[in-house]
Amino acid sequence: MKVLFLVQKEQRAILDALYEAVAANCECDTRRLTDSQQADLQTYFAEEVDVCAYDRIVLFLRFKKEIRQVAFIRSLPNLVILEHDAYQNYISGKYQGRFSRHYRRLPWVRIISSGHTVSHQLREEGFDAVFVPKGYDQRILEDLGHVRDIELAFVGSTKHKAYVKRKELLEELASVENLSVTRTHSGQDYLTTLNRIRFFVSADVGMGEYMIKNFEAMACGCVLLAYDQGSAENDALGLEDMGNVVLYKDVAQLRQKLAVLRADPSAASQIAERGRDLACDRYGFDRIGAEIVRALEKPLRPRQELGWFENIYAKMGL
Repeated sequence: MKVLFLVQKEQRAILDALYEAVAANCECDTRRLTDSQQADLQTYFAEEVDVCAYDRIVLFLRFKKEIRQVAFIRSLPNLVILEHDAYQNYISGKYQGRFSRHYRRLPWVRIISSGHTVSHQLREEGFDAVFVPKGYDQRILEDLGHVRDIELAFVGSTKHKAYVKRKELLEELASVENLSVTRTHSGQDYLTTLNRIRFFVSADVGMGEYMIKNFEAMACGCVLLAYDQGSAENDALGLEDMGNVVLYKDVAQLRQKLAVLRADPSAASQIAERGRDLACDRYGFDRIGAEIVRALEKPLRPRQELGWFENIYAKMGL
């Protein structure tokens, strides 16, 4: 199977290992598109792509660029959309409901979503949605066995509008616990920092799925304290409360479980080890890339011609 894989040239998360894993499992032409290229796909394809040469065309681009180009995108054959942000479709915010509206203009397209619950919701709406979770870069991140001299910490951004609830929870926790909230450079700095943390606080409040940092923290041997995204998500990922992860619904519950583990360091160590083993066994990008390719291989729905009104709305980007 020959795949054209279009990704963002610049993005917050460094996903090179994921792209390489996809390419290792199929005949893959990976291309990194600039913002301007993403904003004018019609010109890019006209100048750079022979669509007949590929069995699958995969878009992993900025959603706000895609939704403005439906009239062109719907002309692409064998199309699959890889999406890590579709959870925003089901939470209050700028993109609530907009993923559904976009996909209704592309009803034959396969959507590979990083949320189990999100994928189920999309299928309930009639879309061809497949769940493949987020993961972590197994080439860079690992448990180094270092002394963990930072007891309780969060590493990452709290400034984006999508992270308002994350910031609120971390601020509430910091008012009653000695919580370190910091940012690092990618690569060695991030690896070293995660390997210093005993309890990593994940605060993906209201997102409905687990972000990449959860898998990264587990892989580096932290005890992951994760905001509970619900039983369906946990079961799909193999997360077991107080088994390989610590799940909480509010700060009070987090502190209660944290107190238990502080009083029993051996139990905390066992949770960290089991979480690390789970991440290493299932969520390295080498495995996630192979899962993405398997999701590409099944036959796609036949592409449909849109009706007159649908054509007008697609051209308007509505």
